[in-house]
Amino acid sequence: MRVWIPTLVLLLAPVVLCGQELTPDAILKPGTDSWPTYNGDYSGQRHSSLDQINASNVASLSSAWMYRASNFGAAGFGSVIKSTPIEVNGVLYFTMPDNVWAVDARNGREVWHYKYPPNEGGHIGQRGVAMLGDSIYTETPDCYLVSLNAKDGKERWRKQIADAKLEYFCTMSPLVVGNHIITGVGGDSLDNPGYLESRDPETGEVQWHWNTEPNAGEPGSESWPDAEARSHGGGMTWMTGTYDPDLRLIYWGIGNPNPVHAGAGRKGENLWTCSIVALNVDTGKLAWGYQVSPHDTHDWDATQTPILFDGEFNGKRRTLLAQASRNGFFFVLDRSNGEHLLTAPFINSNWTLGINAKGQPIPNPKKEPTRDGTLVSPSSNGASNWFAPSFNPAVGLFYVVASQSYSIFYLTAEGKAEGFAGRDDFLNYPGTIKAIDYKTGQSRWTHDLGGMGTGLLTTAGNLLFAGDNSGHILAIDSTTGKTLWHTTVVANQANGAITYELDGKQYVVVGAGDSLFAFVLSTGH
Repeated sequence: MRVWIPTLVLLLAPVVLCGQELTPDAILKPGTDSWPTYNGDYSGQRHSSLDQINASNVASLSSAWMYRASNFGAAGFGSVIKSTPIEVNGVLYFTMPDNVWAVDARNGREVWHYKYPPNEGGHIGQRGVAMLGDSIYTETPDCYLVSLNAKDGKERWRKQIADAKLEYFCTMSPLVVGNHIITGVGGDSLDNPGYLESRDPETGEVQWHWNTEPNAGEPGSESWPDAEARSHGGGMTWMTGTYDPDLRLIYWGIGNPNPVHAGAGRKGENLWTCSIVALNVDTGKLAWGYQVSPHDTHDWDATQTPILFDGEFNGKRRTLLAQASRNGFFFVLDRSNGEHLLTAPFINSNWTLGINAKGQPIPNPKKEPTRDGTLVSPSSNGASNWFAPSFNPAVGLFYVVASQSYSIFYLTAEGKAEGFAGRDDFLNYPGTIKAIDYKTGQSRWTHDLGGMGTGLLTTAGNLLFAGDNSGHILAIDSTTGKTLWHTTVVANQANGAITYELDGKQYVVVGAGDSLFAFVLSTGH
């Protein structure tokens, strides 16, 4: 079924919607009429309790509206919607590099469009916005945090996060916790330190700053050979983290160490790169950290979403955190203290000698990059990447798009190298959704997508929404992996769908190419 959209919707004049402010309590306990954060809520589960659209009636899903974000001036990788829209008070807010839009969530009419001035930043993509009160917050390609008025898109202020001349990228959707706006940075070309910062929502001033490489004397500093290696060690914070309000801890996946591929000049485990860390949200102090890839030399950052949930593990009720990491292994930890509980492969990787007592994969020295090249699985793109996973607490399944991929890793520099000290030629096999049982790490089912690159959403209607490599939006039975509905759109989906209920009607909204597509049940269902 191909989507047909009435031209009338696109010709109607923009409307101005005025809603109530988004309070910290409304973010903490979002209603079914909203999707107020990048992942929907603080847990990162991307799971909705809505079930009006369900496995029994999803075949009647049909187009509600489409909005195309045209004439915005972006190019290349940035010309597609990689953001997850947020929805608050009947308005959707979404981004592409240098642009923010507000769109009526009921009919797709544009409310306002903000365009950031031309700049020399890296325009590789933009993940979305955060909201608090009547303000929208977004990162720009040249690494500023910008605050906009949610009602009209007028700029309130902008503050520099990082120096884009040092080839930092700023692409993530900020995370709002109380009176904190948490921002992060990306970058690989120069050996800069990664970090997180908390910013004041009214002024944009820094509240705290945390470097991913520890200072001398701090836990983890002993895992670097010297201060010079630490100060140029990478460890970027590309993606949005998660948060436990009871523990007052934010959880973040940290990127790979620098120089990329060459580890001779940074002997040791290189903490806290390729790690999952827990920080006190009020102070930025490290509570605990767990490294999933010690001394990484394959560009396997661990920035994949650390999903939070409570559940039984080995007969005991635990506060859990799970991540399907780029290195091909699935990890389960106790999020209160970082205790390791489970490590299991979710693809057939070939780079390890086994698992150590801490649950970490043991690197095989024969799989290090070499001058002549070394065949390794997964590729540098990873067994998983930035595409949003999902978790269904009702069935205990963790869903991730995985790739059985390979690279030939070459070393192009030795000793105290800089930046990319190697390269790789990679082959990515078609992406596959895997439904992983968090208690065992075993896959319950798989669903081939024909390519890699889609985020996921699950709902209480026993559905999983995804996109394949042929421009299809899919609704899949979340317990069996069977396709129940699909439709064709003009481009491939990148980030995950969202869902919300307004006026008694459940919407599913997906970004594909440069457009948003909204779906509802057809009349009579």
